[in-house]
Amino acid sequence: MTEAALALKERGILVGTCSWTDPTLIEAGTFYPRKEMSAKERLGFYAERFPIVEVDATYYAPPSEQVAGMWVERTPPDFTFDVKAYRLLTQHPTPHRSLWKDIREGLPEEVASKNNVYVRDLPRDLQAEAFSRFAEALLPLHSAGKLGLVLFQLPPYVYPSRGSFGYLKWAREQMPEYAMAVEFRNSRWMDEEHAEESLEFLERHGIIYVCVDEPQCFRSSVPPVAAATADVAEVRFHGRNAENWEKRDISAAERFRYDYTREELEEWLDRVETLADASREIHLMMNNCYSDFGIRSAGMLADLLAEHVR
Repeated sequence: MTEAALALKERGILVGTCSWTDPTLIEAGTFYPRKEMSAKERLGFYAERFPIVEVDATYYAPPSEQVAGMWVERTPPDFTFDVKAYRLLTQHPTPHRSLWKDIREGLPEEVASKNNVYVRDLPRDLQAEAFSRFAEALLPLHSAGKLGLVLFQLPPYVYPSRGSFGYLKWAREQMPEYAMAVEFRNSRWMDEEHAEESLEFLERHGIIYVCVDEPQCFRSSVPPVAAATADVAEVRFHGRNAENWEKRDISAAERFRYDYTREELEEWLDRVETLADASREIHLMMNNCYSDFGIRSAGMLADLLAEHVR
């Protein structure tokens, strides 16, 4: 781990990236020493250089305790994993094939006949069962002290309403032992009319507000507000690729293909200091995961913050 990353970690500021296995990172050949490294070797190499990483695969399919246990074994004792919540739990359309087999086979006929499943289509007891299984799979990380937060990234069509607030409150109650974070992807949550209500709701229920750096002026854009609503704060840096932000039929790597400049990251130094004063720990996660952009951005931000703190 670099001197800057180590110094920040001692102050509760963890800087990392939102992937360690992205194909474009491996293909770039500038971070990992060999392209043919095993999954174990890659994670170990990454964990020697950064104190935290975000797990993206858990959004697409629920994890298993066995895999979570391997993550524990392959990383240092003080390493941290932030985990994206399974898409069913965050109200995204979910392909049947990604569901647990017994739940898939037990779906009501009117749900099973559709191409995708939405959590709203399931009886409440099945919703609760899905949350329970997801939480149980993360127990190895939690027991080892390596589970940071569980990220609920909401879809753009979820906006502030009685139903949305009610679902988030219920979701929080399903995972009381874990740190839950919410990232909004509809501008209305943080517009002039709703921002205060949104932040007060999160604080009241002990939910982490995920600050973002991302392209502006879209319906899915959220302003770069630095706010801490729990004892852990988070900022996710998505890049500023406005051309690709809402483009359809492109890969995630292309959507977040953006190489931050020093000046752009410097805009966050005072904001991070504000978050540090209001929280016990901060997670600064680079999601511009194209090639080695995220790796280099994380290193640059760590260097800038270490100097700023001094």
